[in-house]
Formats: sequence, C-alpha cells, structure tokens
Amino acid sequence: MRIILPKESLQGRRITISGDNARYLTSVLRCNVGDELEILDGKGGSYKSRIIGIENKNVVADIFEESFINTESPLNLILIQGILKGEKMDMVIQKTTELGIKEIIPAITERSQIRQTRKVQRWRKIAEEAARQSGRSMVPVVREPIELRALLKPTGHGETGTQRNGEMKGFILWEEGGLPLKDAILKISFSQIRPFTDSPIHVLIGPEGGFTKEEIDIASSKGLTITSLGRRILRAETAAISAVTLIQYLLGDI
Repeated sequence: MRIILPKESLQGRRITISGDNARYLTSVLRCNVGDELEILDGKGGSYKSRIIGIENKNVVADIFEESFINTESPLNLILIQGILKGEKMDMVIQKTTELGIKEIIPAITERSQIRQTRKVQRWRKIAEEAARQSGRSMVPVVREPIELRALLKPTGHGETGTQRNGEMKGFILWEEGGLPLKDAILKISFSQIRPFTDSPIHVLIGPEGGFTKEEIDIASSKGLTITSLGRRILRAETAAISAVTLIQYLLGDI
C-alpha cells in the first residue's frame, strides 16, 4: 500500500493522515490497524510506516524506516502539450506520468480550442495519483498554461526553466513533414543532449488540429527539430504517449 504526502507533513515519527489520502486508505484499500504503509514524499524519500489507529476519519501511523529510492527515468523529458479537450488531456497527463515525464507544460496554441482552464489542480492530482500507482519516487511538475508564443519567445528565460541560453533542445511533432523520429534523435548533438543527464529534452505536441506552419517555423528557430511519427495522422493524445515512449526507447531508457 502506497500513498504520497508532502515532505513537510512527515516530521516526527508519528503522523496523522487526513482528507483524500485517509479516505483512499480506509475506503479504497480498506486498511486496518497493524497494516504496513509506504509513504512517498514526491522528492525521492520513502517512509515505511505502520497504521496504529483509525479515528475521526483520520489515519494515524508510526514511521519506522526512512530511505531514498530512485525509480525515475534518467532522461529529463519535458512535455509541452497543446491543451486538449475533455478527458484527452487527463489521459496524456496520466500516461506520460506513468512513463516517467519530468514536467508537463499545457500550451495555448493558434489552433487550441480551449484557451482558458480551471483544471490545473485536477491535472496535478492526476499526475500525483499516476506517480503513486506506477511507483515513481517523484511527481512530475504540471505548470500553469502558457501561450506557446510566449514560451518560444526569441530571448530571455521562461519561468518554467525550460529555456537554456535562448534555445530549446528537443522535438516538435508535425503531421505535415519532418524527419523520422529516429533520424531526428541522431541529428541532435549529444554534446548538448545526453542520455542519463539532467539536460532537458523538450517534446512538443499540438492540440486537435496540430500546429500551424508559423508555429513550426518559430519552434525550429528556437533549435527544436521538426519530426514525424509516420505517414498516418495520429490523434494528439496518441501522438504524445507514442512520442514519449519512442524517445525513451531510442535514448536507452526503455
């Protein structure tokens, strides 16, 4: 049994678990006094504990062992996803979190059908649940939505930390052309992107309708490599999951 709690709530040997996590433990997992529980702090810390009481909708546990675990991908993959409608965005966040994405940036593009959203907290919760389910030691960061043009602006450093010296290394997927993904990876200098380092690799996926030619040109000028997943046109959510998986495979993570 595993849950994720903020590190600051894990001070001391005895902790009280409340809210959604307590409901999950009692109603979904049907935990009882005496059950062992693994608590992750989302930053690599693992705390083995034992439930000693369930009262007033709270779960009380004693921590008896602390350790550091690392189930993370060695690749620093950052997904910049054009915001999708409905459950499609939920699926992308859930599945790419399971795969090991480090950061997700919802982007507002020229063809975005959704330009404002109040779902960021929901997406963060989905990422946390997917990280817990998949046994990840860290929870990916889900940023606030940003205009793609602002993210790709010619100069300056974005607040997301994704820009390095005015350039972004990685791939932008375009259904109208570009190098096959395998060739695109070979094209990138490994003095700038190396597997198993902290060097960020950006993966840009458009919304329904894809990117415009102007957006592709701007991304290319930022150093991103235009690439394609083949002749067939994939749904945006399929493209995101497929691209992350293939990049991990081609760079040796899977």
